[in-house]
Amino acid sequence: MLSSLPDPRVVPSVCNPDAEVAVGVDKLSADALHARFGQDLAWQPDVVQELQWQHVETWRDAAVLIGLVMREELMVLLTQRSAHVPTHAAQIAFPGGKVDPTDADARAAAVREAEEEVGLPPACVRILGETGQYITGSGFRITPVVALITPPDAFVANPGEVDDVFEVPLSFLMNPDNHYRHRLNMGERGEIKRQWWSMPYQAPGAAAERYIWGATAGMLRNFYQFLSAK
Repeated sequence: MLSSLPDPRVVPSVCNPDAEVAVGVDKLSADALHARFGQDLAWQPDVVQELQWQHVETWRDAAVLIGLVMREELMVLLTQRSAHVPTHAAQIAFPGGKVDPTDADARAAAVREAEEEVGLPPACVRILGETGQYITGSGFRITPVVALITPPDAFVANPGEVDDVFEVPLSFLMNPDNHYRHRLNMGERGEIKRQWWSMPYQAPGAAAERYIWGATAGMLRNFYQFLSAK
């Protein structure tokens, strides 16, 4: 179970283990991203399905919004989840949640959840595309929906779900020198093998670090592979 996992910050890691290179800044503009989603290039995600760490009988469909806020440079919209939510409490995540029967599709679910969680008006969202499903070890089948966001006057955190809303430069997250791979064998004989990515980020002048890891970091790694494809 996840509850037996130690603090991921103290699990040994390797930075950029495959000596990959950063996505060029020429590929990180709004126009370049729009063009990239219009291409049909073969690419290989890092993670399609995490190792299952709890019994799953039915996969639960979910969607998240990888929102790229159009500022002087593109920024990725992230949330610090409330400590009181039932799943992934207090972790850093994209706005998102389960796909409801009333949602037309995963894209509609991602936009709806972003409005509910951070007060993002749907009119500010321009969807670019998707980066393939990501299946968590807890049984969620997530569709990451990538979109450009025209900044609203303010993001407003839903206090029942989100403790904080913040942004991280896309260039930082698309640089594998900021990616750390963790591996851990658990169980009495080391028979339970876990692996995950982390991308710790500390904004200039900020007192605290934002520890991005797990499914959020995994989907960002897939986005990195998508943008790196040639």
